Amino acid sequence: PWMVTADEIPDPTKLDLVTRLNGQVVQQANTSDMTFSIPVLIEYLSTFCTLEPGDVIATGTPGGVGDQRKPPLYLKPGDVVEVEIEKIGVLSNPIEAE
Repeated sequence: PWMVTADEIPDPTKLDLVTRLNGQVVQQANTSDMTFSIPVLIEYLSTFCTLEPGDVIATGTPGGVGDQRKPPLYLKPGDVVEVEIEKIGVLSNPIEAE
């Protein structure tokens, strides 16, 4: 994935998010589902830290977390996790043993 400028994504409140484990969708949501909007998060964070160009704000996870599933779903060596954000790209991570 790439860092993009605001002009490339005019409305970040309407982006699809998908997480795949070994090609199967395990999480799917939209940024419109976020509890706090991006502007609210930026405003809040800036009350106690200085935000600089290039800073990344990580905001949590959509529903579907592995230990909340029945049965639980945990990552293991050999798995591949892909996280895709609409208009930005796909981040793919192979899982390896320590």
